[in-house]
Amino acid sequence: MCGIVGLVSNSPVNQRLYDALLLLQHRGQDAAGIGTLDGRIFHMHKAMGLVRDVFRTRDMRSLTGNLGVGHVRYPTAGCASSNEESQPFYVNAPYGIMFAHNGNLTNADAVKQELYVLDRRHINTTSDSEVLLNVLADELSIHVKPGEKFTPQVAFDAVRGVHKRVKGGYACVAVIAGKGLLAFRDPYGIRPLCFGTQKQDDGTLDYLVSSESVTMSALEFDLVRDIAPGEAVFISCDREMFCEQCAENPQLTPCAFEYVYFARPDSVIDGISVYGKRLRLGEYLADEVAKQLDLSEIDCVMPIPDSARPAAQQLAQKLGITYREGFIKNRYVGRTFIMPGQQTRKKSVRQKLNAMPVEFKDKNILLVDDSIVRGTTMSQIVRMARESGAKKVYVASSAPRVRFPNVYGIDMPTRSELICGHGQTAEDVAKAIGADKVIYQTEEGLVASLRDLNPAITKFDCSCFDGVYVTGDIDEAYLERLEASRSAPAPKKKDDDE
Repeated sequence: MCGIVGLVSNSPVNQRLYDALLLLQHRGQDAAGIGTLDGRIFHMHKAMGLVRDVFRTRDMRSLTGNLGVGHVRYPTAGCASSNEESQPFYVNAPYGIMFAHNGNLTNADAVKQELYVLDRRHINTTSDSEVLLNVLADELSIHVKPGEKFTPQVAFDAVRGVHKRVKGGYACVAVIAGKGLLAFRDPYGIRPLCFGTQKQDDGTLDYLVSSESVTMSALEFDLVRDIAPGEAVFISCDREMFCEQCAENPQLTPCAFEYVYFARPDSVIDGISVYGKRLRLGEYLADEVAKQLDLSEIDCVMPIPDSARPAAQQLAQKLGITYREGFIKNRYVGRTFIMPGQQTRKKSVRQKLNAMPVEFKDKNILLVDDSIVRGTTMSQIVRMARESGAKKVYVASSAPRVRFPNVYGIDMPTRSELICGHGQTAEDVAKAIGADKVIYQTEEGLVASLRDLNPAITKFDCSCFDGVYVTGDIDEAYLERLEASRSAPAPKKKDDDE
């Protein structure tokens, strides 16, 4: 999962791009980058690390210009430790393009070979984002006729070609030197992308494109709308906006996991409040808890901070059970879900959460989490609860069982890494994590909680729960190849704490 942002203004954009990336930091903590356009000159700075660590004053001063893109990253495809795979990416023709991407291509290998053999384009990293950039550049080259003027229609025709050649989930922003900013979304709208405007003193509008609406409100932009699935938006250097549907058969199918875990609660994605969605998840989960547990045995409900808090609060309220905070979160430690490697995740749990024994001693606790993916974190949390004096520990997940790999930009790619990857039941999971009982949200409850807030959306990407891949190109052979690539031995990394 990554976060992307693009800005077109009549004033320098570097500071506002930086501020936007801080607001999107939750979407990626591996690397950050900003690229700006000053006239026809690109400036770029990117590196491994958090936004606040990557950019110094000298870096910001060099990022001059009134157009730009930004990116925060954690790797789902490519090398996690390579600074070269940080974004934005750049190609020098046609015109020069800086590019940032959120998502995953499912046919990246085939397209990469096609680019090399047929289009004579070289891909220098293992990142599928560089593949996507080169497809866009190639399509622009096809549609830009020698001696003819560039028009927004050229950009739209290029995006139309991109949709035909690549598959997967992708939301993209690109700055084309001397022309403007291009933003587009995959034909299913799996990955989120929205845009807003800010009126200037002279009556003109600045334009902001972002993965989440939280950047709009925080930077005092008015959210206009989400970019539609398959749609492309082009904003010229003189801030004229054009938009066009570029996909043949678009169907909005947003990723359900965005609402469960990744997105900030103060964002609105495709007309659905993330916070409101999590409250609704708590209500539906309460029904399941009431069916499977004797409520008189539960002394209190506790969230696993932070994303599970709204669901836990709503569940406790609906069931009439005391709500308590038993875990204190260290906010200076990154998300364990995002961290590569089981060993790293195991080590970071106790750095991230600290239990308060006074809230656990001699009590039967119902822990509520947003999801149980690998089970590594939850088993540590259950152990912490018991060590703090809990008599019984029940666990409720506001998401259904994660049974299948996610191939559209979330790092849960192999069944062997998933605690329910081979069909394990709730009882199996309870044994594995040391809980007295585990209660899962139903798939029906997950979808209903989304439709309650936006009935106009009839379909959601729930592939990690139900194994239905909307792009239609994922089969057992694909999943086996994916698992084989993930299980390939990696160089041994020295770890003084082992």
